[in-house]
Amino acid sequence: MKVASPSWQRTTVAARIAGEDICCGDYVTVLNEQLELPSYLWSCSATSLPPDELVRIRYMPQEAGHPLKVIGVCLPFVYAKNDRAAVVTIDTRRQQLVRLDRKCARNVWKQLSKKVAKKKR
Repeated sequence: MKVASPSWQRTTVAARIAGEDICCGDYVTVLNEQLELPSYLWSCSATSLPPDELVRIRYMPQEAGHPLKVIGVCLPFVYAKNDRAAVVTIDTRRQQLVRLDRKCARNVWKQLSKKVAKKKR
């Protein structure tokens, strides 16, 4: 049995992007964030760490995957709008960004905006 997907249902891949390559109008999302904690709060380690050393933890935020439209770049900060028209500030030193496929992101953006508009009624 042969299975074929319609050509309009192509899969796209988000690409990691450096801060210098981000332009206004791009659709991005936060892939992961880095959190820094002082080592004296880190009691999960068998070895003792110097009290002035930071422990870095990388995690995936809950809003990962939500498209943001870039409205300004002043490195290390990127300013973007979400689907609710709220401005979000992204610090590229702590947050890893990926560029989304423009066509896919615009489609998702429209669907999310419709959902927000229905809730306001």
